[in-house]
Amino acid sequence: MEILGIDIGGSGIKGAPVETQTGDFTRDRMRVETPEPAKPGPVAKSVAEIVHHFDWDGPVGVTFPGVVIDGVTRTAANLTDKWVGLQARDLLAEECGVPVTLLNDADAAGVAEMTYGAGRGREGTVLVVTLGTGVGSALFTDGRLMPNTELGHIEIRGKDGEKRASAFAREKHEWSWEKWAGKLDEYLRRVEDLVWPSLIIVGGGVSRHAEHFLPHLKEVRAEVVAAELHNAAGIVGAAMAAAPRTRTG
Repeated sequence: MEILGIDIGGSGIKGAPVETQTGDFTRDRMRVETPEPAKPGPVAKSVAEIVHHFDWDGPVGVTFPGVVIDGVTRTAANLTDKWVGLQARDLLAEECGVPVTLLNDADAAGVAEMTYGAGRGREGTVLVVTLGTGVGSALFTDGRLMPNTELGHIEIRGKDGEKRASAFAREKHEWSWEKWAGKLDEYLRRVEDLVWPSLIIVGGGVSRHAEHFLPHLKEVRAEVVAAELHNAAGIVGAAMAAAPRTRTG
């Protein structure tokens, strides 16, 4: 089944139609810049721009970088506070003119990785972390998702974890891969002490450069691997969520 998936990020909004039985894009991805400031109205219009670009009139899955419960966005760490408590699913559906399924971005990426990527067939506890503008997390036990974990916001040395471990933080501070890996190592070990995963999958666009930082992780007990779907995971997971048999929100 072909479903349009759209991934709202702190710096870009990306979308593509996805064959949900295989996880493959059926057309080239479209990307637009995330409006600045990222208020609900302008972001909804950008999402609609992608919907109209593909001349889409069916269900759409959309990810959001924050907690989503029953279509309501409860947090918005890298957007604006205007999203907090908003009926965001209804806003997006009205702007786009199509049914919308809305879910946390890391949860979407995690579901895609567990189905078509590095987590295929893995049992036990699996942690997926997405490293981009912030740090997202998706936690699975024997393939079942615990939604909205938001482990990117645990405190590390008095600061929000994603302020040290995100890909954005590395670029902002111009840290070397090795120096940033040390901060990521500390963050992952702290999360590991809380949930004890047997596998950690590191996702986001930075996962394409895994050879530069994964070898420098020394403190983590679990097996750590790079995501296989990279930046496509959020789009694929969003599409999967909107497909009738996998709908989650």
